[in-house]
Amino acid sequence: MTEHVKKKLQEEITKLEHELAHELPLEIKKAASLGDLSENAEYHMAKQRQEFVNARLGQMKKRMAELALVNLSNIPHDRVAFGSTVLVYDTSKDEKIEYKLVMSEESDVNKGLISTTSPIGRGLIGKQVGDVATVVTPNGKREMEILKLTTIHDEAESPA
Repeated sequence: MTEHVKKKLQEEITKLEHELAHELPLEIKKAASLGDLSENAEYHMAKQRQEFVNARLGQMKKRMAELALVNLSNIPHDRVAFGSTVLVYDTSKDEKIEYKLVMSEESDVNKGLISTTSPIGRGLIGKQVGDVATVVTPNGKREMEILKLTTIHDEAESPA
């Protein structure tokens, strides 16, 4: 899972580095050749894009460094954590819902993929089967009982 995210981030980093090193200098040079820089919209747009790409590149490289520190052996075998698939009973909705806890880059609520940093993700982390998590969401408090838990370790051991 983390390898997929790392690959996506690396692709974006490569694309941004190319834009920063090759495309933007050409745009800036071309715009500068048009004359007066104080009223040159093309020049100012290219410079703004250059600043944005630089900032985004910094963010992406920082995230890659953070991902390099993820140590799967530190993830518990018996509690909800990154990579876990959890079946919960949501008392406020009176329904069973399955969530998979993923990194923020992979989250897609419609597919049941929730970030470990989301309100629900944070509320479920550390819980075991039978525990009730009180989750505070923008729509109010929700009580969720953990019915079933499959950790990242369980998934790694089961045949694909």
